[in-house]
Amino acid sequence: MSVRSTVRALPTLLRVGFAEAVAYRAELFVWILVTTMPLIMLALWLAVARDAPIGRLGAPELIAYFLAAFVVRQLTASWAAWQINTEVRDGTLAMRLLRPVHPLVAYATEQFAALPLRGALSIPMALIAIFVVGTAPWPRDPLIWVAWALSMLGGWLITLFANMAIGCLSLFLDSSIKLMDMWLTLFLVFSGYLIPVEMFPPAVRAASDWLPFRYQIGLPVELLTNAHPRGTAFELLGRQWLMVAILGSAVAIAWRRGVGRFAAYGG
Repeated sequence: MSVRSTVRALPTLLRVGFAEAVAYRAELFVWILVTTMPLIMLALWLAVARDAPIGRLGAPELIAYFLAAFVVRQLTASWAAWQINTEVRDGTLAMRLLRPVHPLVAYATEQFAALPLRGALSIPMALIAIFVVGTAPWPRDPLIWVAWALSMLGGWLITLFANMAIGCLSLFLDSSIKLMDMWLTLFLVFSGYLIPVEMFPPAVRAASDWLPFRYQIGLPVELLTNAHPRGTAFELLGRQWLMVAILGSAVAIAWRRGVGRFAAYGG
């Protein structure tokens, strides 16, 4: 599995991944419908903020926040944990190990290839956000847009690496899906997906700064809705990429130890 063979295989893997996303577009559409919780939370928070803004969040800001959360969720999604669990249990991981491309690179490429289709399906929601709230909530500083683009990549990598790390645990356990369920529960509470992190009490908000969940969705949404000045934005971005490095290292360790066990007992 040389770097050269991996690079040469990437265009094919991307085409295959995109073709699979198009072929299973009905299933993908159902998954997108499952992730409409921000729209439900938007209705609830608008009712709460009817009489007075909640902090800096009035009705226009809440609409911008939760529609942005919906779009960011689509573009940072990963299902690698379920895919790895399935392939470990039915043995198809053995076929991946025979290919000239590292299985983790193949998983990442396949899932990255689905993002354009997910993005296209999110465009109507983005247009609605711009039509409803105008351009006032969006940042005007070009560097904030740069930070946002980096935070989107960082958010996707954190989600992917968390999925891969938990998926790799299936090489040691019968199934690690329950661990993924636990991760998703914490994600729903601390990521800003359902409740903006800035609404938490100061102690909880400070704790969430050092957990990975906020950096999956909360940070990209906060940057997109102009919640932070430039200095704070890049400080949070640095923490996000620290999380990327930690989770990436965890995946490398779990895979290296787990795949040897799979080759010995499960392959």
